[in-house]
Amino acid sequence: MKDEKDLTTLPHHEHAEPKEHEFRVEKVNHMRAAHVEPWPSFEPVSATTQQANLHFQQHQDETKEFSLAGRLMIIRDHGKTFFARLQDRSGQLQLYIKKDVIGDQSFEHFTKDIDLGDIVWVHGTLFNTKTGEITMRVEKFKLLSKCLHPLPEKYHGLVDVEHRYRQRYLDLMSNPESREKFRKRSGIVQSIRHFLQEHDFMEVETPMLHPIPGGAAARPFVTHHNAYDMQLFLRIAPELYLKQLVIGGFERVFEINRNFRNEGVSTKHNPEFTMLEFYMAHGDYHTGMELTEKLIQNAVLQNFDSLTIDYQGHQLDFTAPFRRLTIKDSLCEIGGLTPDEITEENIDKTIKKLGVELPGKPNYGMKIFGLFEECVEEKIVQPTFIISYPLEVSPLAKRDPQDPTIAARFELFIMSMELSNGFTELNDPFDQAERFKAQVQARTDGDHEAHHYDADFIRALEYGLPPTVGVGIGIDRLVMLLTNTNSIKDVILFPTMKKVAHKE
Repeated sequence: MKDEKDLTTLPHHEHAEPKEHEFRVEKVNHMRAAHVEPWPSFEPVSATTQQANLHFQQHQDETKEFSLAGRLMIIRDHGKTFFARLQDRSGQLQLYIKKDVIGDQSFEHFTKDIDLGDIVWVHGTLFNTKTGEITMRVEKFKLLSKCLHPLPEKYHGLVDVEHRYRQRYLDLMSNPESREKFRKRSGIVQSIRHFLQEHDFMEVETPMLHPIPGGAAARPFVTHHNAYDMQLFLRIAPELYLKQLVIGGFERVFEINRNFRNEGVSTKHNPEFTMLEFYMAHGDYHTGMELTEKLIQNAVLQNFDSLTIDYQGHQLDFTAPFRRLTIKDSLCEIGGLTPDEITEENIDKTIKKLGVELPGKPNYGMKIFGLFEECVEEKIVQPTFIISYPLEVSPLAKRDPQDPTIAARFELFIMSMELSNGFTELNDPFDQAERFKAQVQARTDGDHEAHHYDADFIRALEYGLPPTVGVGIGIDRLVMLLTNTNSIKDVILFPTMKKVAHKE
């Protein structure tokens, strides 16, 4: 038995009721004095609440015995009987606890020592109450884990947004809509993984620690490796490593994993986020758009009843093909500008008129892209591929064979959010080296998100990258769209939060 130490000095959170905490700690001391362990070893479980419910619905068998375990979410005292509600990973089941059935000693233990939030093991048979609710007639029970704090108010769950993010466990145990959202997230990711595997893609893992930050335009997090005495960066993208695998002969690869970008936090951005990136040899950005459409459509169909999803009052239609629009056409059709306003001769006047600020020393392509971000991005609602990007903002993309002045690239936008970025990969090592040099100059001119020069990647390209298309899809944003969620923090189990001081 553990030492019978006084637990009243355990830390508690500011929002918890100190008196209730102390009251429950006293129960722990009482139990240990009576040689009852509040956190004993596990007991075997024969079913989930859902499985027990389903079996009884199908067979109406009141002799079948079940052993269940879960958290007590409701307790109602009726003198010599209790009704309670047990919650496990699959759902809830009502419990009927009667003194004559479990015995005086167990009933007294339940009466004096058990609280809302405690995790218990129960054994018994099922029956229908007069109101028709399937209920377990408990014959045995055991406390498995004592809860020392009161649960959130039962009718409203955990409503404080800050506490929901910082104490996700309380959110999950008290808010069924949050649990369902993360179940949907798991299902969406699994359907994406299965889709790619069915299309002969191999799942791989690439480094999280990079000697040079590359594969995207973003500020990295910096760390230090003591043994090698070298600076390293948390990866901003896995792209350059995945393309090296294609060079090595793995012609179809994908990775679902974390990226880290030292940028602002908003409803659309978290410094740590999940990305899917896939690369396919012998394809181009048109192939990438088609595969992206099919992948997203499949994820919707596998997890929802329709290709039309409600999002914040809008009906999003994920029926393929998605709309395709050049970046210049989007400035006119969506952004409200005229073709004359975006010519090289007039674009500076347009930028000044609109008050658009651009980093460094922007060229014409950067100005077009800056206007797109300012005038178009927030106005896109339905799934739309924007194509024909300037080369200057696409340093890893191949030139479009129909127009070598633009990149063979697309970005997918839905509800003002960039969901996906893809392009025909630049496989000319000489062209790539020149693009890297231009990025280095851009950094010198003040663009802190411009790419570094990666000599190792250039050497890899010199061994021959086949014609390849690469695509990245933001998993968190996709889950937001498909679960009608307007903040990325609500679809990330543990979003990045400011540090706060706790009272001990």
